[in-house]
Amino acid sequence: MEGDAAGARRPMRGSPRRGKRGEGGSAVEPLRIDKRALVRIKPSPRHFILLDTERCDGCGACAVICPMDLWKVREGRARLARDYRRWCLECGSCYLACGRGAVGFDYPPPGTGVTYEKS
Repeated sequence: MEGDAAGARRPMRGSPRRGKRGEGGSAVEPLRIDKRALVRIKPSPRHFILLDTERCDGCGACAVICPMDLWKVREGRARLARDYRRWCLECGSCYLACGRGAVGFDYPPPGTGVTYEKS
C-alpha cells in the first residue's frame, strides 16, 4: 500500500487486491508474475543443493517455501527439479526450512549463479 499526498491508503500499482470482489461477486484473480523472467542465472558447474533421502520424511517444507517452486513431494519424499541450477535463487530457504537436516546447501562457485538486473 502507498499513500497519496493527502495520506489516503491505496493499493500500489500491480499489487493483488486481497478480499475484493469483481463483477458478479466473483473473486478478483491473483496477480501472476513470471518469476523466472526476473533473473539471469549462469548455471553452476557443480551441484550446490544436496538431498539426503534417508533423512527426508516428505514433510514438504522445502516445496512450500521455495520461491521458484523447484521442490515437489512425490512418493513420500522431496524431489528437487533436475534443472534447479538454472533457476535457483540461492536464498537457502529450503535448507533453513528442513527440520530433519535433509537438505544440504552451499553457494555455487564465484562467477556462476543468480544475478538480478533492473530493467
